[in-house]
Amino acid sequence: MNLLPASEFTLEELTDAYNRTRTDYIIPMPMNPSRLLEYITLFDVSLSASRVAIVEGEIVGLGMLGLRPGQGWITRLGVLPGGRRRGVGGAILEQLLEQAKARDASVVWLEVIHGNRPAHELFRKFGFDETRELIVGRRPPNVPHNVTAIMNANIIDYLHHEEVIEHHCTRCVRANWLNDISSMRNVRKLATVVAEDISVSGILHEAPRLSGIAIEFQEGSQGWVTFQVTAHQLKRINVEVTRGEPTETTAKLLQFLHRLHSSQDAIVENVPEDEQWIGFQRAGYFETFRRIEMAKSLRAI
Repeated sequence: MNLLPASEFTLEELTDAYNRTRTDYIIPMPMNPSRLLEYITLFDVSLSASRVAIVEGEIVGLGMLGLRPGQGWITRLGVLPGGRRRGVGGAILEQLLEQAKARDASVVWLEVIHGNRPAHELFRKFGFDETRELIVGRRPPNVPHNVTAIMNANIIDYLHHEEVIEHHCTRCVRANWLNDISSMRNVRKLATVVAEDISVSGILHEAPRLSGIAIEFQEGSQGWVTFQVTAHQLKRINVEVTRGEPTETTAKLLQFLHRLHSSQDAIVENVPEDEQWIGFQRAGYFETFRRIEMAKSLRAI
């Protein structure tokens, strides 16, 4: 088995290999080359540090590594059915950890879907520890609207992209890699990256900007919600309560948002199971699946 940098392969080859690793996966989440390019851009995936496993000239597995100052993030690790139980996943994981350490990462993060026992056990074997469970949720557009939040809003401030970034810089809750400030900043890169890469269609699936709403309600609670708008969906939804009871204030912020964007489906990713998630549920969200966040320290003992 040879382990080669993912940068030696085209987006089409990587996309095809990734999709074939997910044919019998719990949550398939298929991609196309344009989507993969967006993913690489948003989450700082280094193709030179990522690895593709080759046996007898055929791809049997791959894993990607995101890199940010002092930390790494392992993602899209998968083995094709024909390469399983042959040590492919462990070999890729070991290489990704070596690449992260060589690039001065002191900690490496990853998420594994709840219920994926083989992957979970592999990560535990390599020294990863669970940090928390994260919820992926959805709110369909046909949920009845609650007008209470509209009626109780006292001060409303609509945020443009730069103001959204400023708000994310002040967050108190530790964000997951997907919702980290670096991911939010990278949204602006999408238009340039897709336009410059002639190997993909060049069609953006989402507007390369974030929007937001900061609200103070009549009883004194306040907070903000930020999001990205597509033709049919709201994505990258983040809520921060800056004053007031977390559950009720979260619900009111989201109810206000969905009153304004009533026709869009909504997806929220990697929300911790806490008081705020209850607020999401009150606003019409339901759980679709969970991820287990894990971390491994690379610091020398």
